[in-house]
Amino acid sequence: MATEIEFSFATLNGSARRHIRVFQMHQFLDRFAMGLTVAVVALALTDRGMDLFQISLLFGIYSLTTLTMELPFGGLADSIGRKPVFLTAVVASLISLALFLSTSDFYVLALSFAFIGFGRALRSGTLDAWFVETFKAAAQNVDFQPALAKAQSANAVGLAVGAVLGGLLPDILGSVAKRLGFSIYDVSYLASFGVMLGVFFFTMLAIVENPRQMNSGALRQGFANVPTVIKDAGLLALKHPTLSILLASLAFFLMATNPVEVIWPTHAKPMLDESYANTVIGVVTATYFFSIAFGASLSPHISRIFRRRHALTLAATFACLAGVQITLALQGGIIGFVAVFILYSVILGVSETPASSILHRCVGDHQRSTMLSLRSLIQQLGAALGLVFAGAVAEIYSTPTAWIVGALFLFIAVVLTFVLVKRLALESR
Repeated sequence: MATEIEFSFATLNGSARRHIRVFQMHQFLDRFAMGLTVAVVALALTDRGMDLFQISLLFGIYSLTTLTMELPFGGLADSIGRKPVFLTAVVASLISLALFLSTSDFYVLALSFAFIGFGRALRSGTLDAWFVETFKAAAQNVDFQPALAKAQSANAVGLAVGAVLGGLLPDILGSVAKRLGFSIYDVSYLASFGVMLGVFFFTMLAIVENPRQMNSGALRQGFANVPTVIKDAGLLALKHPTLSILLASLAFFLMATNPVEVIWPTHAKPMLDESYANTVIGVVTATYFFSIAFGASLSPHISRIFRRRHALTLAATFACLAGVQITLALQGGIIGFVAVFILYSVILGVSETPASSILHRCVGDHQRSTMLSLRSLIQQLGAALGLVFAGAVAEIYSTPTAWIVGALFLFIAVVLTFVLVKRLALESR
């Protein structure tokens, strides 16, 4: 089997090369459609009359919907096929966008966010699995991981380009939208709807999968298995204190950082001139995605500084995040805010690898999927709780106050990871 160094796109047969190109284009278009709205969603909700607490509730609905749907739908793609499940996810995204464009009512917007969560749960891992299986058939005895990494590199590019354009469109076409009686941010959502339609037809035509016999009981069985999955994962964590401490620290980590990631545009926009504010927000959002990717690439080097003691690396990362989050909250000018926000994003990227390394070291292959499901559940709960809490504090006091108070959750995470350092040190003896 070829190693990553030996992998060469040029040496692949025509079928395998085409397969990678198709998946790259598909991933770019899908993330491009999402990126068009990600930069302006908080601003669009504010423009529709939502306060920070309501915005936080809507994102909490999204997180909880994803959480509850991801477990039962996890095995659906294996049962009825990856392509039909992904197409259903695209339809859910289209419904969400249509609902968003049609209303300023909180309850309809809540339904829109529920459909976003539903679509994300359906998307999870569907076409990745299709890509790997089809590539292995087209290029036998070739290591698929470099091919997957090459194909998925289009994700960040699609999100970044979409974020820039999604921020640019309201500044360019916003006046036209207002004359027609729409919000200036509706142009980004309309563009996303159009691209998402393109994703639907591209998937129909370009993604080829042998049809599978539909199993009408797959979905019902998926929901029926949820309590068992949660129980098994919970028992596994309870029997393994290291995992319990790790998951608790990750929950507090998300409680602190998710509110920053969601509501920062509403805090930064008043620092900018109205004529180009949305464009800057889009560029900063794109920079945010690239900064996280850069932080992830730095993670192995930082880990070596701490002699590959991943818990200690995680503790240092959380401590840095706490300090930077407080510094971010204290920024009153856009230049200082953007500079600190980029640093914050890089540190977020650094945090992913140490946490995953600890988790995977603690579980065997037969438990891995169960534990990953529990991790997703705990993190989504932490994110939802943190958003609701931060939204309430921001509405009563201010957004910077909410971020500073939220940094306390990161300090709790630091304490927990130091406990983790001691436990792993004892286990290694």
